[in-house]
Amino acid sequence: MDETSSTTNPRDHFEITTLISGFFRTMDERRFDEGWAGAYFTDDLRTTSPLGEAEGADAVRGVEEAIGRFAATLHLSSDVLVRAEPGARTARASWNAHMTHVHLESTLRARGESANPLFTVGGTYEGELRRTDSGWRFSHVSVRAVWTTGEPPVLPEETAARVTELTGAQASN
Repeated sequence: MDETSSTTNPRDHFEITTLISGFFRTMDERRFDEGWAGAYFTDDLRTTSPLGEAEGADAVRGVEEAIGRFAATLHLSSDVLVRAEPGARTARASWNAHMTHVHLESTLRARGESANPLFTVGGTYEGELRRTDSGWRFSHVSVRAVWTTGEPPVLPEETAARVTELTGAQASN
């Protein structure tokens, strides 16, 4: 995303950066009450992750399921770049993320006494946003791992098979 020619309104940048921070905080606090997704996403949300692509309600469930594979998480965002022409109804954003995941006790038991309790990811996010009557919302979110330490979570068999199919790498299950 070329930010050198951006004319983004500072208020739009602030609102989108706040949306990103709120989204990460919601995941870490696991505040997935009914309707939570409406505060962050459009109804036609699309997501892209190492586990594949999803749309709409399936994309929202994917976020909830991913977080549920861990006992705790901490997501940190930095270097948010926003591209939105003044008065535009759409925007693009990118940011770096440091994501720390604490494995469930069941994962640690399955892996044995020497299992690393943490799975850490350094990555980048890309987002497409739409200005709604309620403010900016993500219409597409994409996450890409740049590096990882530790082992990923134990995945359900069908999810592990999908990861293997998408990446050619054997997923942990």
